[in-house]
Amino acid sequence: MNGDTKKSSISARCPVPVDQIPIKEYESMSESWFYCWGARSLKGYLIPVISLWLLSWLVVGPMAAVSFSPAKLPLQFMISASLGALILPVLALVQLYIGWNHVCDRLSGQSVFYEESGWYDGQVWDKPEEVFNRDRLIADYQVKPILLRLQKTFAAICGILAFSLVTWQFI
Repeated sequence: MNGDTKKSSISARCPVPVDQIPIKEYESMSESWFYCWGARSLKGYLIPVISLWLLSWLVVGPMAAVSFSPAKLPLQFMISASLGALILPVLALVQLYIGWNHVCDRLSGQSVFYEESGWYDGQVWDKPEEVFNRDRLIADYQVKPILLRLQKTFAAICGILAFSLVTWQFI
């Protein structure tokens, strides 16, 4: 009961609008159908990424086939279509990264910038020590692993791109 009283007194002292409180932003992103991809298990994370890549093939495959005939130049066709199909997953992953990075910055910061009614009346609220510690723990143990996974995914995509470009030189 004492913990609930403490939470409500912190909430009462917080001038930040509810939808701009960092913990609320984190909770809404965690429940979002798009942003929750980053927090899923490895299989749950890879399925949407691979699905976007395969879906991109519907558009990119015919374009690559016009440039490189699959019957005559199968390797060039596969490389160009595979790399072209990476555009949609990369855009989705960039959006995931930007969103989670924004929440991580808001959770990790000692102060919170917020707008009371519009862009012209921005204010800054310094978090009390207990709120700062709670938010920092959430950032360190919940959000940063998502950002690390996304960074590793970008590194893997860069590795695939580099390998494909080197391979292209020898075919």
